[in-house]
Amino acid sequence: MRSLVWILGAGLAAGAVEPPMPSWRDEDRKALEKGELVPGLSLLTEEIPVEVEEDPEVPAPTGEDIATTEQATPEVAERYLEAYFGERPADFLVDPQNLLGSKDARDRQNFLRYHAGDSEIDLFVYLFDGHQVIPSEVREEEVVERFFSTGKPAVVVYYYLGAPEKSDIYLTPSLSDSVPAPEQRRALNSSVEEAMEKPDALSQFEAFCVQLSIRIYWMERAAGLVKDTPAVPVARRVEAPAAKPVESAALIRAKEWGQRYGVPGGIMAGAVLIVAGGLAVARRRARYRFPMFDVAPRLGGSHAAGIGAVISFGSTTQSPSSQRNEVPDYLGF
Repeated sequence: MRSLVWILGAGLAAGAVEPPMPSWRDEDRKALEKGELVPGLSLLTEEIPVEVEEDPEVPAPTGEDIATTEQATPEVAERYLEAYFGERPADFLVDPQNLLGSKDARDRQNFLRYHAGDSEIDLFVYLFDGHQVIPSEVREEEVVERFFSTGKPAVVVYYYLGAPEKSDIYLTPSLSDSVPAPEQRRALNSSVEEAMEKPDALSQFEAFCVQLSIRIYWMERAAGLVKDTPAVPVARRVEAPAAKPVESAALIRAKEWGQRYGVPGGIMAGAVLIVAGGLAVARRRARYRFPMFDVAPRLGGSHAAGIGAVISFGSTTQSPSSQRNEVPDYLGF
C-alpha cells in the first residue's frame, strides 16, 4: 500500500496530467430529473447487449429460391431405369430398389402368382418409394404398349410405397378397349381407399393388392373373359334300371326250411312269418295315451290362445302312460 502511495506521489510530483472528471450530458440530466434514468442500473443487471453483425457476403434467399426448394422431388435414380422400363418384367412384382424386405417381397410375389393362376387377367406391380417420381422422359403408357401388347391381358400398377394416393393403373391394349374408363377409375379409387385405412406402408400395399385383385374379377366380366355359371346345377332326368326286389331274411329262411324239411317245415316257417308280420304291424299301429296333468294357471287365467305347456318325463325309453311323475327336461335320460 505504501508503495502504491509512493508511486502516485511520484507521478504527481513529476507533473503527470490527471484525467478529466466525467460530466453529465444534457439529455441524461433531463432523463434523471424525470426518473427515466437510474444511475448504476446497468451494473446491477445481467443483460449484456449483443451486437449482431450482418454478413454482407451471404445474400438472403429470394421467393423463387424458396419455391424451387419446396417443389424439388427426387427422381428415380438413372441406374434403376433399365431394370424398371428396359424390358417386360420376368415376374409380377418389379422392385429393383429392394424397397421391401425379403419376406414381404416373397409374400407379395406369391399372392400375385396365385392371382395369375386363378384369373384371366395378370396383375403386374411396379414399386416405387413414396417420395419418388418417375423421370419425365419415361412415359408409362408407352411402356405398357411396348411390353404388354401381346400375351395374356394384364393390369399394370405403378405403386408408391407409403403414398398409395399417387398410384396409377394401366390396362393392356386388348383389355382397355373392353373395360370402360369409369370402371378403371372405380377399381383404382376402391383400392386406394382400402389402403388408406391401414396404419403402415406394408399393410397399405397388401390391402391395395387384395382389393385390386377383387376389382379385376369385375373387369373379367366386363371384358367377357368369364361366363356366368348357374349357381344351382341343372337337374337331369336319368332312367335307372328297375331294381330287383330284395327278399327278406325271414322269407329266405322259410324257403330253406321248406326245401330241407318238406311241407311241415314250410308250414312252420309260414306260421313264424305270420307272427312276425303281425307283431310288426301291431307295433306300427300302436297308439300311446299320455296321462292328464293339471297345468298351473298362466297369469291368473285357466288357458290362453296359442300357449301350451311342456310336459317332460324322466325316461325316454318307457311308455309315457307308465310314467306318472313329471320331471324337468334336463333330468331326462
